[in-house]
Amino acid sequence: MTDWKRICLLDDIPRLGSRVVRRPGADDIAVFRNADDEVFALHDQCPHKGGPLSQGIVHGRKVTCPLHGWNFNLQDGQAVAPDVGACASFAVKVEGGEVWLAT
Repeated sequence: MTDWKRICLLDDIPRLGSRVVRRPGADDIAVFRNADDEVFALHDQCPHKGGPLSQGIVHGRKVTCPLHGWNFNLQDGQAVAPDVGACASFAVKVEGGEVWLAT
């Protein structure tokens, strides 16, 4: 059984942007919203050089790291070829205009 934590309203996340969820004693999570109002959650650190993915550019279902231009699939955190690597992804859902993150 998955426990869900309410993060914010969907409208609190800018389209093509993100919001950072701070977790005491754990790594931050970036929650992204694309142009189609789909929401995704990834570990907020690029595995390449540690850049904050929350500051990256969202396009389609991808985010581009602001430091070195690596692209990551927002659905599963996998780097887009030719880059290799991944960051953790987290379950997220939108219900009634509210964003919920699996804990």
